[in-house]
Amino acid sequence: MDKCEDIKFPEIPMVHDEEIADWVYSARREMQEIVPGLFLGPYAAATKSQLPVLMDHGITHIVCIRQDIEAQFIKPNFPEHFEYLVLNVADNATENIISHFSKVKDFIDKSNLFGGKVLVHGNAGMSRSAALVIAYVMETFGLAFKDAVHYVQQRRFCISPNEGFMRQLEEYEPIFTARLQMMSQQERPETSGLKRPHEDVDYEMADGS
Repeated sequence: MDKCEDIKFPEIPMVHDEEIADWVYSARREMQEIVPGLFLGPYAAATKSQLPVLMDHGITHIVCIRQDIEAQFIKPNFPEHFEYLVLNVADNATENIISHFSKVKDFIDKSNLFGGKVLVHGNAGMSRSAALVIAYVMETFGLAFKDAVHYVQQRRFCISPNEGFMRQLEEYEPIFTARLQMMSQQERPETSGLKRPHEDVDYEMADGS
């Protein structure tokens, strides 16, 4: 994806070779910092025994992703310490995860405004939570779908969003690009008395997605 000329994206931090080489299988049970202030990991990184680790890393906000049948064992453990966003998302190819992308981005951006740090977790930290973090990286840094997947995987090697989530991430690329273009044009000072109309961007998934 070519970055829109009128939109200035922040530079995404480089991933160094030694960071990739340092990955070990046991790291899948831990959280990793994907970009400054944004961590991705499994539920194991947010259990009660992990409170000291979360505090040491400066976590202030947590996105907890689960489906209804998981609610008894995947849950907010520290509402007195962290601000939570809880999402009901099933890890299957027909789940409409794209509808949650903007909500998660707003939550992370709000945390960043106050110097906070966010952990995004599901159960294994590989599919649902990874898809949401990939979408955030795409839109925040202006990366193409494949580039964002590759970037996040360099930080957390074990990610593996399901086929339906990958398809929706690819579909999201033109959606957020069009939205940002519209916002950029609307913020520009008018050069004439006529304002060019913009078509609404359809954020709904097509039937069967």
